[in-house]
Amino acid sequence: MTVSVLKSRLDAGHAVLAPGIYDALTALIAEQAGFEALYLSGASIAYARLGRSDVGLTTYTEVADTLARITERVDTPVIVDGDTGFGNALNVQRTVRGFERAGAAMIQIEDQSFPKRCGHLAGKSVVPVAEMCGKLRAAMDARDRTLILARTDALAVEGLDAALERAERYLECGVDAIFVEALRTEAQLDAACARFAHRVPLLANMVEGGQTPVESAQALARRGFRIVIFPGGASRAVAHMLKGYYGSLREHGSTAPWRDRMMDFDGLNETIGTPELLALAKSYE
Repeated sequence: MTVSVLKSRLDAGHAVLAPGIYDALTALIAEQAGFEALYLSGASIAYARLGRSDVGLTTYTEVADTLARITERVDTPVIVDGDTGFGNALNVQRTVRGFERAGAAMIQIEDQSFPKRCGHLAGKSVVPVAEMCGKLRAAMDARDRTLILARTDALAVEGLDAALERAERYLECGVDAIFVEALRTEAQLDAACARFAHRVPLLANMVEGGQTPVESAQALARRGFRIVIFPGGASRAVAHMLKGYYGSLREHGSTAPWRDRMMDFDGLNETIGTPELLALAKSYE
């Protein structure tokens, strides 16, 4: 169901804004805010589950487990970051089948070599085009209904023209959407749109402090993008808040200075649906 919902929204031609999430709580709150899709960020899983950087440390099972917990709690379509597919073409097939079982609406596969790293970090490398095309064909063969998003990180390694040509080759494999990572200027954003926007949904990745100029979803839609993600925004907002919260608690020995910036006990229980859950339990007594 979530696959068809996401596909219909993309086919309608308007931009889908998908905030970054990393667990069931962030997904639930994002859904309650009214977003049409969610983006399960591999980087944010590394931040939240490992307290580590996005440098290829997270595993297939960690992402699949996180995804399953999220889709059990929310109905909004989830686009999931599948990194490199966690190995070769056969690993990609396992990843696609597992993520599909876990409820993914769209799975992103990228052309970095291993160990991969955040698309906005320096020092990336990419696999040969033929190897990536093999992975994408494997993904297409393995999927039942889930949409496949092909990402290229080649711009930082080979330049814009090569990155756009890679994206062209990936589109020929039959993927459902294209993502040219870390476009660096407005001119590069427009070049990607000029090449692809009239043919396939194109994703724009907004990273605060990253390589790409940060624009609103509305501005990016006018350029031609149909998927806009802010993948790590929630992680950065939460990390900023927690540094202040824990610093204040350590200094004052109390949460009193932060009470106006916190939910109280009842507020959090209302958000996560505790009254409804208790009512359901009572109905079975």
